[in-house]
Amino acid sequence: MERTAAKQIFDELLEVSGSGVSVKMKSRFPGGRNVGGKYSMSDHSVTMYLGEIKKQCMTLFGSLEGYGELLRIVFAHELGHAEDAALADLSDRLDACESELERKRIALRIEENAWEYALKLVPDADQQMLDTVIYYSLHAYREAIAQETAQEIA
Repeated sequence: MERTAAKQIFDELLEVSGSGVSVKMKSRFPGGRNVGGKYSMSDHSVTMYLGEIKKQCMTLFGSLEGYGELLRIVFAHELGHAEDAALADLSDRLDACESELERKRIALRIEENAWEYALKLVPDADQQMLDTVIYYSLHAYREAIAQETAQEIA
């Protein structure tokens, strides 16, 4: 899929959402992590990492057959961050956190908010793909909370 096709997917979701966020496309996320998209509050922009999303597609689904759908799902999630009215407050709370457990819970809430928005934005998305992406997206946050809770109990 070329950048032109990706831009068409982004433009369609921007129109449906009414979001004024600006969109940038890059191939790779800096730093070696496999991140498909990143919302920046400072300039109200989303950067989509197309090569990273291809890697995610191969890892999760074994082929690039669903790449366009995955791109759509990931972008809907990033729009969820961009349009989250609670994000600034949650971000401030995250910065002020003294408890690691509370910090992890707030980070999870930020991600869950974005997914809730995405679900409304792409109700016609491939449900199995959506469920898989959300599961893996939130798994690390939930696992970190479980580990932190276990350490506090021990």
